Amino acid sequence: AALIDLYLPICAGSAARPLTVGHLGQSLDGFIATHSGDSQFVTGEENLRHMHRMRALCDAVIVGAGTVAADDPQLTTRQVSGPSPLRVVIDPMRRLAPTYRVFQDEAAPTLYVCGRGRIGRGEGYVGAADMLGVHEGPGGLDLGELVAHLRARGCARLFVEGGGVTVSAFLAAGLLDRLHVAVAPFLIGAGRPAIRLPAPDLLKECARPRHRVFRMGSDVLFDCDLSGEDDRPRGGPAPSIARIL
Repeated sequence: AALIDLYLPICAGSAARPLTVGHLGQSLDGFIATHSGDSQFVTGEENLRHMHRMRALCDAVIVGAGTVAADDPQLTTRQVSGPSPLRVVIDPMRRLAPTYRVFQDEAAPTLYVCGRGRIGRGEGYVGAADMLGVHEGPGGLDLGELVAHLRARGCARLFVEGGGVTVSAFLAAGLLDRLHVAVAPFLIGAGRPAIRLPAPDLLKECARPRHRVFRMGSDVLFDCDLSGEDDRPRGGPAPSIARIL
């Protein structure tokens, strides 16, 4: 029942109602890795299986160049049943070498995304991955153009798996419908931050999305719905305290 409750909103994504979900696993103090980039693993085994389930339920999994450089991930569904999605690697500056596994193993179709002006005449591949050039402006790549390309390709459900820079960019562009944040019960102290957005001056101007809370092993997963009104109290009694673990 808990699995159905968590994943049913993802399964509802379709060509008529496409869905983009972001995910981050962070420490109690809001970091996804140490300063050196060590991030394996901030969250526990259950959250790792959650990411594999999300890959199986989605048509494309999206990561940034930093995630590939730090973790050399495969981005497949090795721990669960289900097909591996299209793997999309965003590398605006073309700094990744073609030697990473995601470009070489041919375990799933792979798309390498960079600025349109960084693709030379006749270039079409990075290793075994197809190349896609998108418009590059002062704020970075046009993620809306990328999403439109993936929708046209038949990818109704998109899973933005990381890292913090990539998820934050999708969030700032208003391209996420849901956000999964898994919080692990330990402290890093300082390191690579999770979500970073333009900061308002007042707390009342901050987003407070509708959300659900799930226990995931020793971690707590916040499933945030970004598609509608927020959960800011409108008066009346304060919510009660309830133990969920």
